[in-house]
Amino acid sequence: MGAWDTASASAEDLHAVSATSYRNSAADDDTLSIKRQSHRETPTVTAIRRAAPSVVNLHGQKTIRQTAASLAGASSDVARQVNGMGTGVVIDSRGYVVTNYHVVEDVYEINVTLHDGSTTTADLVASDPANDLALVKLRGAGPFQTIPRGHSNDLMVGEPVIAIGNAFGYVHTSTVGIVSALHRDIPVNETQSYRDLIQTSAGINPGNSGGPLLNIDGEIIGVNVAVRVGAQQIAFAIPIDQVLDTVTDMIIRHNDRRFVIGLQGKPSREGGFQVVDLIDGGSAQRGGLKPGDRIVKVDEDSISTPLQYALSVLDAMPGEKLRVEFQRGSETYETFVSTVPSASEAKDPVAALAWQVIGVAVRPAGDSFTRRMNSQMQTSYRGGLVITDVRPGSAADEQSIRVGDVLLGIHSWQTSSLADLAEILQHPEIRQGPNAKFYIVRRDQTLYGHMKLAVQPTTGRR
Repeated sequence: MGAWDTASASAEDLHAVSATSYRNSAADDDTLSIKRQSHRETPTVTAIRRAAPSVVNLHGQKTIRQTAASLAGASSDVARQVNGMGTGVVIDSRGYVVTNYHVVEDVYEINVTLHDGSTTTADLVASDPANDLALVKLRGAGPFQTIPRGHSNDLMVGEPVIAIGNAFGYVHTSTVGIVSALHRDIPVNETQSYRDLIQTSAGINPGNSGGPLLNIDGEIIGVNVAVRVGAQQIAFAIPIDQVLDTVTDMIIRHNDRRFVIGLQGKPSREGGFQVVDLIDGGSAQRGGLKPGDRIVKVDEDSISTPLQYALSVLDAMPGEKLRVEFQRGSETYETFVSTVPSASEAKDPVAALAWQVIGVAVRPAGDSFTRRMNSQMQTSYRGGLVITDVRPGSAADEQSIRVGDVLLGIHSWQTSSLADLAEILQHPEIRQGPNAKFYIVRRDQTLYGHMKLAVQPTTGRR
């Protein structure tokens, strides 16, 4: 920066300087300062300034396993705890952040550093391991600044790009380069590969994963994902158009597991989210919507893309009514659409009971997750159920149970599997709605508490 600070004035400016004074007036000095600043404030500086507030840095601990055979000729597994780090970008002002799945995979608690230096935590909402993408939600009131979005379908080889990320733990590091190539397919292992990536020469290092690749206008055009080990200035990013399509599908699948509205749509050239199909007798049809209608608002959220529509209903709970504003021809209408509990949950009595009695949605932890958990904590738990959703106002919510916690047991019974949970919830003592003791794993600690379970309706089942 010293070279910029001592930059010489132009020939015209020097011509106006007298032999006895190098400063004619404060006004001349201010003019010179402005001219110097105009040369320093390049498009790159402006682009970083525009995008940086929406970039967050992610930290957490995870246990990784490595086959010892490659290290010492043995066949057992060796586990070691590592401090993970990565980056994310805010795509919705309520705090929804896109990052790579491998950044948050098996992390018990996702710690976040914002651009202003403040810290918070985040919860994993949805993920797509095959495409190495995940959606997390920041804790805190917000609103959070969202990243400007560009497109990746018109990128040019040679155009300048900027990467921002948590490089080697140095938060909010910015680097520059160019688009080196497009449409790169990169194999990872026998079961996974990245498709149609952007190759860039911008400096991307461990910790940059999940962070934005920007164009010169400060718009995100990719999500940084990988570096070529042993190479210099060869790194890759997932194109933003591909990212947004994947994240939209991811959110839709997450919403469909919880409730059904009964419509499918697509972007409309006229604006809004155009209805293309409705489920007969579904909530959307009962609300008066018809194919061809363009949804322009859900509650207070303006809608112009499928992603905005998916995000607008992400915070909704089963049984909630949403105010929908839509256009039909040149007229604008308003209706209310209910979020009906999904058929999959209705067909699954365990899921329905867990949601009703405890207030949680769960999935089995799985053998590999359980091995990592036991190795990190030096325990011998048979398994557990990972909390994937918590119903506001429920017994679980009142006891501050979080998404990502692992439910180990209720009363004196273990919840190692869904079958265990089914048996527990149908037990006569539980059906009466007792003040039950529960055990969970959060990060690297086993915790317990007491919660008042909901009384179940009387049925003829024994």
